[in-house]
Amino acid sequence: MNQAEAKQIWDEIRALPFYSFPKKKERLAELKRVAAESERAGVKKYAERAEKELRLLEKEENRLSGMRSWEHSFAPGTLVAGVDEVGRGPLAGPILCAAVILPEDVLFPYCNDSKQVKEQLREELYAYILKNAVAVGIGERSPEEIDSMGIAPADNDSMRDAVLALDPPPGAVLVDAFPIKGLEIPQKAIIKGDTLSLSIAAASIVAKVTRDRMMVEYDRLYPEYGFAAHKGYGTKQHMDAIRKYGLCPIHRRSFIPDDLLAGL
Repeated sequence: MNQAEAKQIWDEIRALPFYSFPKKKERLAELKRVAAESERAGVKKYAERAEKELRLLEKEENRLSGMRSWEHSFAPGTLVAGVDEVGRGPLAGPILCAAVILPEDVLFPYCNDSKQVKEQLREELYAYILKNAVAVGIGERSPEEIDSMGIAPADNDSMRDAVLALDPPPGAVLVDAFPIKGLEIPQKAIIKGDTLSLSIAAASIVAKVTRDRMMVEYDRLYPEYGFAAHKGYGTKQHMDAIRKYGLCPIHRRSFIPDDLLAGL
């Protein structure tokens, strides 16, 4: 093997889809073995790269295994749904919740709290989760409902709707932070659950991508506000747009600062 051949193999490995763990490990191990036998320094360096990458893959596998521990805290065979929300704090747009039941026999590499995952990978994970999940449910409450009932009840009801939308239904629920009121299914609330439970992390990915796409659509309806960029949060760009254009139908009036409302 010469250096050009080693580089080609390395590039092919790096181009594999994020979820191709077994194939990636197999090819890295082979590259490591062959490159280590070479007397050429330029080839040997790929053995070192392959070894480093294999250690990273092992670390990720261990992380994923640890994130299954909450799901495994219920009786064997129980369908466990993870639940998470996005959109509690924005000045505009809905609050949206997702519930996800993951299969035991599928790996979900790099699935984590959506805020810790870069946008491109988040989109890829979203598609992978929808393709491989046992079930996915969505619940939401509109800006009008949030203004009417308050954010906490709106959050709770949208989470409950997401769980009830699952088919098949779960036998247990893991939810980020606070338990879901009015849900007659065994549940456990986990502080920072989107970093500790794989199914909650998957729900956070689905919720964020779903809501982000909704806000991009709203941006086409109300382009002056920049919803595609800030997703409804109270950025300077957004606040300046409200001062200039006033409120649009998807704004939450109860979330607009009093001094800003007074100037409209």
